[in-house]
Amino acid sequence: GDDNSGRKVITFSCCRMPPSHQLNHTRLLEYLKYTLDQYVENDYTVVYFHYGLKSLNKPSLKWLQTAYKEFDRNCIYSVLWCIIFKNFLTISFSFPRYKKNLKALYVVHPTNFIKILWNIFKPLISHKFGKKITYLNYLSDLREHLKYDQLNIPQEVIRHDENLRGKQKGKLPPVVKVPPPRPPLPTQQFGVSLQYIKDKNKGELIPPVMKETVSYLKRKGLQVEGLFRRSASVQTIKDVQKLYNQGKSVNFDDYHDIHIPAVILKTFLRELPQPLLTFECYDPILGITSVESSLRVTRCKQIIQGLPEHNYVVLKYLMCFLHMVSQESIYNRMTASSLACVFGLNLIWPSKGTASLSALVPLNLFTELLIDFYTNVFNSRTVPGE
Repeated sequence: GDDNSGRKVITFSCCRMPPSHQLNHTRLLEYLKYTLDQYVENDYTVVYFHYGLKSLNKPSLKWLQTAYKEFDRNCIYSVLWCIIFKNFLTISFSFPRYKKNLKALYVVHPTNFIKILWNIFKPLISHKFGKKITYLNYLSDLREHLKYDQLNIPQEVIRHDENLRGKQKGKLPPVVKVPPPRPPLPTQQFGVSLQYIKDKNKGELIPPVMKETVSYLKRKGLQVEGLFRRSASVQTIKDVQKLYNQGKSVNFDDYHDIHIPAVILKTFLRELPQPLLTFECYDPILGITSVESSLRVTRCKQIIQGLPEHNYVVLKYLMCFLHMVSQESIYNRMTASSLACVFGLNLIWPSKGTASLSALVPLNLFTELLIDFYTNVFNSRTVPGE
């Protein structure tokens, strides 16, 4: 899933760990490193569900020492594993990119022991990094920070959370009645369909927020290193969204941060009710890896030919821009592959649940092909009013 700033979220659930004698800890170590390495080049968030860690499924001290040697090379590995197993709290900064790109670590259902241990070793940790760690006593607290409904939370954790709330109040929490959603404003840009925006903007196919962010980034951001990889102030992003939704003008020069329009563009795509590539294209896109390499561009072309005209025009507009960004990769370090890792899950996601880790490869590959071979993929379909 994503947090409220569009950063990718990695979750770890202790209750999913089998008994130590049944677990191949070497493979677990490799899997954790592999998973984290998918994201550490970009800003990312970690959510750690502590409930379920017991003496039965704690790794042995010998394995902890091995894990420590492996993870000691970078900050997040050390901190995450030290919190999980409560045995180590030593941090190495040899690879600062892990420390730098980890923007938040949420520890859900922490025990008093963890809090005490953290306070003991807090003086050894940089103040800046310490601010990234947040304790959350209840699952509901997560809603303030990320897209809660996207998370795959184990039922054991949910039941534990309910029990905690029941003990606090002496009874299980009542069902909260959610008020009906407010109708969107006539000037709404975020969280409404492309058709809604078109109808409210005199038939314009490209949404105003998209046109303005892309135009600004073309003028001032094409050679910015790490464009689209960096996050921005959550409050600032909310303020800019509010201005757009109210139909007010936005001058990005006022914010003195080129990453704000970049984040706004990603946020707009992510908050569409249906992904730009549509739910119907999800399964065909997953099949791209089974297509022979020489035929993949042709297959991409076939898939997007089936898009509604409006979606096609907006996608073409976006890919044209991202292709331009990739052409400046010598300066901005954002190749088609790098851009695909950032935009893949902002363009397509399943109708139910979230994309699995195995789905990231075909989704990102498809996006990379659209960017890399933009001219070839989009050269055969013309839409009236484009």
